[in-house]
Amino acid sequence: MFDKLELTRMAQSLATYSGARMAVIARNVANADTPGFKAKDMPAFSEVFAEDTGTMRATRPGHLMSASPAALPTPDVARGREAPNGNSVSLEAEMVKSVEARQSQEMALAIYRATSDVIRASLGRPR
Repeated sequence: MFDKLELTRMAQSLATYSGARMAVIARNVANADTPGFKAKDMPAFSEVFAEDTGTMRATRPGHLMSASPAALPTPDVARGREAPNGNSVSLEAEMVKSVEARQSQEMALAIYRATSDVIRASLGRPR
């Protein structure tokens, strides 16, 4: 029942997207001093969610007994200023992106909680 609600499907997609974006941001920060490293970022969530058809997709090789590609798109190279060593990571920009990703994650969890509370209340089992 939970899986068929559009709102919970969107919240799940947002939580997955936020986690993947945080991993990309962490990789950028870890390579902030690596010469020639290009900062990356995920496409906007609205683009990713628009492509989501609601069908089950494999998220890693062997998942669902399928060899289909990962559910989320690969990170794009972000355009920005480059340091003299060819590195394009801006720690300030990465901090802003990490806050956005955290807020998206918290919003997805709040939607889950609210949906769960509504379903429990409709079943006569309040928290």
